[in-house]
Amino acid sequence: MSIPFLDLKAINLEQEDAIEQAMRRVLRSGWYVLGKEVEAFEQAYAAWCGTRHAIGVANGLDAIFLVLKAWGVGPGDEVIVPSNTYIATWLAASHCGATPVPVEPVAGTYNLDPARVEAAITARTRAIVPVHLYGQCADMAPLMDIARRHHLKVVEDGAQAHGARYRGRRAGALGHAAAFSFYPGKNLGALGDGGAITTDDDALARQLRALRNYGSQKKYHNESIGFNSRLDELQAAILSAKLPVLDDQNARRRALAAIYDAELAGIPGLVLPVVPEWAEPVWHLYVVRHAQRDALAKGLAEAGIGTLVHYPIAPHLQPAYADLGMTEGRFPIAETIHREVLSLPMGPTMTAAQAVEVAQAVRRIAAAL
Repeated sequence: MSIPFLDLKAINLEQEDAIEQAMRRVLRSGWYVLGKEVEAFEQAYAAWCGTRHAIGVANGLDAIFLVLKAWGVGPGDEVIVPSNTYIATWLAASHCGATPVPVEPVAGTYNLDPARVEAAITARTRAIVPVHLYGQCADMAPLMDIARRHHLKVVEDGAQAHGARYRGRRAGALGHAAAFSFYPGKNLGALGDGGAITTDDDALARQLRALRNYGSQKKYHNESIGFNSRLDELQAAILSAKLPVLDDQNARRRALAAIYDAELAGIPGLVLPVVPEWAEPVWHLYVVRHAQRDALAKGLAEAGIGTLVHYPIAPHLQPAYADLGMTEGRFPIAETIHREVLSLPMGPTMTAAQAVEVAQAVRRIAAAL
């Protein structure tokens, strides 16, 4: 039996009627940019996250970038980012003209290590961007304490963590602001690109609403040098249709993760995810590690099981950041993670029987390595 890594078609067809109704509503409205659908989704998503504001933007990268830009981050500044993350986190700082300063994660959770963050702060540091990687929140309390003591801003990268909780509070309500992506493969995915920023800061929200729209709150009145980064009406309507079932879908992911935890336990050489007692992940990805990752992935592919690598190359080793001079060996934890991680099939339409089959295949293939 073939088991895909993620079946987006099946996920969206579960809500086909609601999605089609949303699309027809937009079509018939005659209003397609920054209208009632965006406003309704922003209100719903802010309430769901537990914040006063949500600001819809074009994508997750823009969400981080616009927050940093609104805070005045620019050339000569430094922004602390994880050494192991998707490169978009770094790009947001670079697009502001700032320098991304990588900090190693806690090896077990893959999330930013607060102790190492404090050691990386300089007089030029302006902000910290913790990533809730794979759907599990970073340890935010010590990070926010560090930020307070050093007068820094914190923007959560919640692109993989819609609905994840930290000490009972949802991602999006843990920093000074948070950035989300609604790329189709996310837990809350649109049918195209999309993003949002959440915050309790009224002044920041007002500034962001202008920045995303050419620096304008009022048509043809431009108060700042802004950008064109708007969540469109169609995607907002689709997201509004999908948001009400997201908690249920995340619960299905948690059930699959529990099966993996039990069925994969004790396999020699296989490192399973670590979940602290204060974390409630939403399992955007279920990521294992193995020193022979590529051989394990090949064996699973031959068995008809889809896997992916998130991510094969650490950002500091990408050609885009060659000018920073960060050679191999500079960030050994990140390099080991990127060399060994393998994402197993995970999604709300996956069955328990499929999860057991995947785990049995992993056990069988790992034993032969």
